[in-house]
Amino acid sequence: MLLVALAGCDAAERAETAGAPSSSGRIPARVTRHTDGDTLWLSGIGKVRLIGVDTPEVYGQAECYGHEASAFVERLLPLGSRVSYRLGVDPRDRYGRALAYVYLDDGRLLNMVLVRRGYAQPLTVPPNVELAGRFTAAARGARRRGAGLWAPDACR
Repeated sequence: MLLVALAGCDAAERAETAGAPSSSGRIPARVTRHTDGDTLWLSGIGKVRLIGVDTPEVYGQAECYGHEASAFVERLLPLGSRVSYRLGVDPRDRYGRALAYVYLDDGRLLNMVLVRRGYAQPLTVPPNVELAGRFTAAARGARRRGAGLWAPDACR
């Protein structure tokens, strides 16, 4: 029965959750502000930079698909949304931002959702490399499918 039930699940949703660490060590929070596609503010910790992903820029020299990535995160996580996060091995970057894996209330990993749907590319910065291989594989899949910024007409 379990195999039948799993076969009916949406493969994309399973892939977005795949590789997510267990819930132990996650800290609950709420979204308090949006900055761009890969940076947001969470209650209790402040400004958070998502580990392992890079969305196109929206400030200064705006890059192709940056506004779409930012808008996607704002739609997915409106202000007040419940999330949880887990800090990386290196918990802060040189700008003082918390470096974290952020989980949606339904358990999906936001970092992975962004890559898989073509809103972000992998960005590996040691020592926070735990899911780097999975982000790279997800990006290859997004590119192959022409998802998001990989769509032929994304930046015309």
